[in-house]
Order: sequence, then structure tokens, then C-alpha cells
Amino acid sequence: MIELKNITKIYNKGKSNEYTALTEVNCTIHDGELVAIIGKSGAGKSTLLHVLACIDSYENGKYFIDDLLVKNLSESKLAEIRNSKIGIIMQDFALVDDFSCIENVLLPLDFAKKKKPERTKLAMQALKSVGMDSMAKKPINKLSGGQKQRVAIARAIVNEPAVILADEPTGALDSKTSSEIMSLFHQLNEKGKTVIIVTHDMEIANQCSRIIEISDGKIL
Repeated sequence: MIELKNITKIYNKGKSNEYTALTEVNCTIHDGELVAIIGKSGAGKSTLLHVLACIDSYENGKYFIDDLLVKNLSESKLAEIRNSKIGIIMQDFALVDDFSCIENVLLPLDFAKKKKPERTKLAMQALKSVGMDSMAKKPINKLSGGQKQRVAIARAIVNEPAVILADEPTGALDSKTSSEIMSLFHQLNEKGKTVIIVTHDMEIANQCSRIIEISDGKIL
């Protein structure tokens, strides 16, 4: 379970350009939920996602993931949480263009204490689950946007995380491909994964079981 209690996030604190991105945010997301976080550009939804992903710290409040307080943890502990508990899918895919599909999916496994044959097997299983196993050796720069998003999802799930965070995962895709990607998220959710999707698209949000709306850094 994810629980946020009075989370406040301030950028450039103490400087002339100080900016409060999140103000006393309270939110609970239960295991196995499929949740959309919606809001206009600049509302704070991506900042909230970065806090949930343990990428950004926060000034005040408490963030718990599986009863673990995410505050003042070492960078190595945060990296461990990101690698084992959370799968992240970025808006721009964040793939290495010169790498093949399988090389990209193998990246999170570099931190896992598994032998190479086992890592390769896990990467192929992840690619198969998103329908990309036949393109395992194809370079990323030869793929379409939808194919890149599938590889990004495979990379996010290869370590079997409990929580999947997706930042505008359909923002750069056409409607048909968006529908296919949402179908993948539903399949992952049906397998018990907690899926949190940041989006400005109400058609995408309405396919989720719950919608959390954020405006001016506050949850409405």
C-alpha cells in the first residue's frame, strides 16, 4: 500500500525562484488498484509521480510504501526500492537508442544478483509479455513509438515490481496504439500489479478504476 500524509514539495527552497509544487498532499493507494492522476500542465502531477517513484525527495510530510517510511534514506536504499518495488515508465520512453530491445530490458537486472542466463531469460519473458520477443535484438532507433512504449513497459516489469508508475504513457501515441498500451496496463493490473498512470487525457483516465485530480499542487 502507498500512503502520503501531508506531503509538501518545494523546489529551489530559500531562493528567489522558490516554488511549491505540492502542498499538504494526502492520498492512499491500495495494492492492486488501477489509478489515474490527472491535472493540467503545471498542476503538480509529474512531481507527485517523482515523489512516488523515490526520484524526488520532499520537504514535509510522510510517504510510506509497504509501511516503509521513505524519508532520509540513503541513495543506495532508494535505488533498491526503485529497482525492486517500483517500475517506472517515462513519457519519452527513456530508452537507450543505440541498444537493442533486450539490452534495454536487461538494464534494471544489472543491479540484481542473478547470473547472466537467468537475466536473459527474465528479459525475454518480459518482452514476450508485451509482444516484443520477436524483436529482442532490434535496435531501439528502428522501432515505432508504440513498439518503444512496449519495450519501456517490459523494462519496467522485468524485476516483477509491485507498483508500476507511468508518466503520460500514451501522450505521443495514436489512438489505436494508445488503446493497445492501455490493454497491457489492464493485463498487468489483473495480475495484481498496482498501476498508477499520470495523464491529461480523460479517455485514458476513465479506463482506470479511480481518478485522483490535482490542481495547483493540491489534490481536489
